[in-house]
Amino acid sequence: MTNSVSRNNSGQGWRTVDLIVGAVLAVAAGVIFVAWNSLYAPLSISLEVLTPGLAALLDGVWLMGGLLVALVVRKPGAAVFGELLAAVVSAMVGNQWGFTVLVTGLLQGLAIEGGFLLGRRVMPVWLRTALAGALGGLVQGIIEIVYWFPGMTTTFYAIYLGSAMLSGVILGALLSELLVRGLARTGILAPFGR
Repeated sequence: MTNSVSRNNSGQGWRTVDLIVGAVLAVAAGVIFVAWNSLYAPLSISLEVLTPGLAALLDGVWLMGGLLVALVVRKPGAAVFGELLAAVVSAMVGNQWGFTVLVTGLLQGLAIEGGFLLGRRVMPVWLRTALAGALGGLVQGIIEIVYWFPGMTTTFYAIYLGSAMLSGVILGALLSELLVRGLARTGILAPFGR
């Protein structure tokens, strides 16, 4: 493998290592989802007491499946693969939202994928990652409004969507980037040029 290929893993074909590492990261994210599911209820109640709609500040953690896999594998479809597989783990272990998380995971993955695609030629990676997190948060917020909060006020929707997007950037994109950097320091991501 040449040096340029090892540094830039963005070619079209998926290698076996891409699938294996992507699946491991997605399953790990799914386990994080399961843990976060149990923390969500008490934390969201506290935030909602402050201001209705702020509970969406917690949503970014559920974007880590797509963000982590996309940051490491760097192939088209990586975000969808990671987010959907993490959602499958969450659904199979069990959560308070049932199998609706599969639809959410698919749509989040597509939004994250779009964020990475939008600025691929003009934005630095950190900005594309933030954009991917924000778009993932926006889509997640919209889905949650449709499923769980129909008939609320415009102010609630604005706070909810803004909180979901901010969380997508901070809890989703930033935490994912920090995790990838930590993994890279171990040398485990060398096949991906990191």
